[in-house]
Amino acid sequence: MDSAKNNILARLKAAQDRRGEIEVNYPDFTSPIYHPLNESLELEFKTNLEMIGGKVISCKTNSEIAEQVGLICRERNKSSVFCIDPTLQELLKSTVKIDSDELNFLELNIGVTRCEFLVAHLGSVLISSAQISGRRLNVFPETHIVVANQEQLTNYLDTAIEKLQNKYKNELPSLISNITGPSRTADIEKTLVMGMHGPKSLIVLISEEPM
Repeated sequence: MDSAKNNILARLKAAQDRRGEIEVNYPDFTSPIYHPLNESLELEFKTNLEMIGGKVISCKTNSEIAEQVGLICRERNKSSVFCIDPTLQELLKSTVKIDSDELNFLELNIGVTRCEFLVAHLGSVLISSAQISGRRLNVFPETHIVVANQEQLTNYLDTAIEKLQNKYKNELPSLISNITGPSRTADIEKTLVMGMHGPKSLIVLISEEPM
């Protein structure tokens, strides 16, 4: 038994000697964490969101935003959107019927909200419960339209979180969420299902004009 054991150990040592010393490669901790982005954050955001099934429409003015919302409704054969944000209601009232009646909430199909920031690196929409639209409108409607402007574009998620902290100081919202594309799941037999836990369609309208 001892001779067999010694034979195995000798062979292992011989193999190790032939291989030589194992080189240990250490990571470069000075290298950037993120890949570089496109010079245009809007183009980067559009590319990354549309890669995962979302849609981005760039607009020159807020009036064009309103026209696009009306067009989206007509494409879906809907006559109204659900919106409780007074600023958006004023913007959209000339192009589409606005519904804000809580009694009709469960019947809504298209919801329109604003957001906190847009994260170009992920193609994500950062939202919070501090917004006038609250929590439900970001997850309940089949189609979620987000209205934003170019000033809300950020490069990376940590930058967006930092801006959110600067905005709210010591009164951070109770809910901060990052929406990355339409809702999807493949839990059941690895079959991709859209809209299972949230909107089936996410459309982001970005205006050059501040709101």
